[in-house]
Amino acid sequence: MCGIFLAAFSLSAETPLSPAREARVSFSATTANVAGAPDSVRIDILRWSTDEEREKLMSAWNGKGGRASTTKARSGNAVPLSPEVALAAALKQTTTVGYLWSSEVSGYALRYAGKVTGADGLERIILITNRRLGAMNDLWKPVGGGPVATYDFSVIELRLNAKGEGEGKVSLTGRVTPDSAAQIVTLENYNALPVVLSRVTPKERS
Repeated sequence: MCGIFLAAFSLSAETPLSPAREARVSFSATTANVAGAPDSVRIDILRWSTDEEREKLMSAWNGKGGRASTTKARSGNAVPLSPEVALAAALKQTTTVGYLWSSEVSGYALRYAGKVTGADGLERIILITNRRLGAMNDLWKPVGGGPVATYDFSVIELRLNAKGEGEGKVSLTGRVTPDSAAQIVTLENYNALPVVLSRVTPKERS
């Protein structure tokens, strides 16, 4: 299966949209700057994540997610997990809201999907998978050298114009950090990261 979905960005006066649980959106794209490129990708967003789902993920990141934010040391005492590890654990307990498909045999479950629209009408779509893209192969291995992120999840940020066309970048070579506009973790220093999803366009669902 192939295709992908991505999303848009806004540089000013960004405000998160209220989630519409019935939303069904698809995007197609082509991979770039990774070993398996060019590969067709398809992203199917079955619904947007709710505020409650987003808050649970951020609570885990902030160390307030209960068991998802702690582990036991040999002494038996609870030890706080790193934000990244706690978020990865919380994602595995979250409902699937969509899928990302490439030429790989199996797809990737999206455990978070949200969007932010700015005053200029541009959109950012934030997607988080519960498995790192390319965890089982080299298709998503970044080209050009440099350190590769080892998160147990992937954050995908799509930035699209009014026609729903644009690009996407992924946390394969960069760090993730909380974003006040999106109210979820997004890519740190987005502009400095290489494009991984090119030619992102909306796709009619069959």
